[in-house]
Amino acid sequence: MYDAIKIKLNNIRNNKVFELLVVAVIIISALEIGAKTFELPESAISVTTFLNTFITFFFLAELTIRFVADEDKKSFFRKGWNIFDTLVVIVSLIPIEDSEMALLARLVRVFRVLRMVSVVPELRILINSLIKALPQLGYVVLLMFIIFYIYAAIGSFLFNQINPVLWGDIAISMLTLFRIMTFEDWTDIQYETMEVYPMSWIFYISFIFFTAFAFLNMVIGIVVNVMEEEHQAARAEKQPSLSDLQQELKEIKAALSDLQNK
Repeated sequence: MYDAIKIKLNNIRNNKVFELLVVAVIIISALEIGAKTFELPESAISVTTFLNTFITFFFLAELTIRFVADEDKKSFFRKGWNIFDTLVVIVSLIPIEDSEMALLARLVRVFRVLRMVSVVPELRILINSLIKALPQLGYVVLLMFIIFYIYAAIGSFLFNQINPVLWGDIAISMLTLFRIMTFEDWTDIQYETMEVYPMSWIFYISFIFFTAFAFLNMVIGIVVNVMEEEHQAARAEKQPSLSDLQQELKEIKAALSDLQNK
């Protein structure tokens, strides 16, 4: 009995229509959250309340289906996305809407939108790639911070008297450099200092070369490399293993032998 139910739930979980239904409910949940940021009439508030209840119990049913259909239930809650989905569902079930923790309930509903990541495999690969790339990105960020610090100190020493609002101290100078790195009206800052120091363009051009060109391209390269590894791992999981093929071959041989004996 249990095995039959498990097979049916597994078929439901792997059904494309069911996956599309889950995505549609997540989108409806996002729209419901956005609608509550406006002033709504009483009729619309009752509709959003009904939608919230329906979405909560739908996510509970979907999580139950995934848990029952899973082959290895011991490792089900060892996966980060399953833990995240479970926490969102559990907190959504707690009746705290009219209590002092109503703000927490609203914030949890906002995080429902992130369930789109756990449902869509492509988005899951992107997030996993970013997480796995963080250790390598940490060294790039550290090196970028050193460059920022050096240039901020130089800028504060040289340009403090020209514009103390932008170069008053090293902290403000670093904010100014971030503005330069993002090309936000950086030429106005450059021309202002060039009136006093005509060769100060070297300061800006070298900084942009190190940060906007070199370091950002390094970040992109690391993320793309890790993303390619994740795609290869995902493709390897979808391909049947040698043991699976051998098992299928044994089953085919057994079926053929049974037919011959008959």
